[in-house]
Amino acid sequence: MHDVRAIGVVPGGVAGVQRAGGMVAGDWVFLTGHLAGDLVGGLDPRATEPAGLPTHAGRQSRREGEVILGRLAALLEEAGSDLAHAVRLDQYYPTWRAVDPYHQARKAMFGSYIPPSTSVLMDETLIAGATMDVSLMAVRKDGGRKPVRAQPKDVPVPEFSGFVPAISVGDYVFVAGQMANDASMDRLDPRATKPAVALWNGTEIRLQTDFLIRHRLKPALEAAGSSLGNAIKAQVYLSDIADAADFLDVWNAHFGANPCALSIVPTSGFGFSNGIIEINILGVRDDGAIRKEIIAEDLPRGAAFGPAAVRAGDLLCLSALVAADDSGTMVPPALISQLRYSGGGAARQMEAILDMAERVCAAGGTSLDRVVRAHHFLTDLHDYPAMLLAWAGRLGDRPLPCGAIGVPGPMPVPGCTTMMDMWAFV
Repeated sequence: MHDVRAIGVVPGGVAGVQRAGGMVAGDWVFLTGHLAGDLVGGLDPRATEPAGLPTHAGRQSRREGEVILGRLAALLEEAGSDLAHAVRLDQYYPTWRAVDPYHQARKAMFGSYIPPSTSVLMDETLIAGATMDVSLMAVRKDGGRKPVRAQPKDVPVPEFSGFVPAISVGDYVFVAGQMANDASMDRLDPRATKPAVALWNGTEIRLQTDFLIRHRLKPALEAAGSSLGNAIKAQVYLSDIADAADFLDVWNAHFGANPCALSIVPTSGFGFSNGIIEINILGVRDDGAIRKEIIAEDLPRGAAFGPAAVRAGDLLCLSALVAADDSGTMVPPALISQLRYSGGGAARQMEAILDMAERVCAAGGTSLDRVVRAHHFLTDLHDYPAMLLAWAGRLGDRPLPCGAIGVPGPMPVPGCTTMMDMWAFV
């Protein structure tokens, strides 16, 4: 379509399928799933350590960050944007040791403005040995919008990260990933945890969830002119997927009457060792022209935790999808196991997910060929080729705006091995 185009096309490494380094859609720029290398040549030589000179070249993770951020800056320039117009960063790491070196590279590249950011630990990236996967969203310079910082009271920011906790850009509001730590950054806020001597006084997941909504997300949204009622999309990362039921009970007490699209993703760890949940959120300004519209496409109960999607202006944000119906996984777990060498189980899951996504996009006024950002969370990255080929079967030779991360199992629906978190342009 004339208002959606791919930039920075890179080899996907599977049967000639290509990945889009970025998608330009209207005034938006989406750069998804970037590694310090590609899926044909592996790690960029600039990011690897000379085996014989391990202390001479600096930390590999810093060099990976420099390679990735340099590429993102070049893609933004090609799209008519720059780092000053970035609105969101998502970073996934297989090791916590990568984070500080990456932050050094990020501060050197971004300077005094680092957009709202989410960083969590996952199991694997698509290149073995790579220590990070980075995605970025931005607005074009000629669109008349520029990020405006918000300074929510009592929403702390780790000094070592330095990101802005919340921004507004036009009618949209982006809030960084929030955890239940206190302002000192060395413990949980007392309101988010039960006393050490208490055997019962609320569970940790319920206390941390309620605290995050009341004392982190709500004030951050309000500082930028939005509110819980105008939330569009939330990503929730859980270190124990068994906490999802209690999380949802608390979440729906706040959002049940006016829900937002919701993704609940299993996660290996966070920046604080005693944290068990992290949440980021997107909203629209209460006094803006863009209104929130819930897309109530009828999906099976097991497929998603939130409404099928929420539309706000030219963005359609889907709840994360898995191949599950009202009774559980659509593809029998035994079959997934039997077909693990061929990817047959993964392919069937992706076909079911894409069938649902296609319906949701149509209900929201768009289509799969206008998808601009798709994160895939896989319990086994060997399923990546099957995932990619399922997309190619729908979109032909169109470069795919896809990233994939290896996450710890199980998924929220036992037996499922693939989850897709998707945004589309309307």
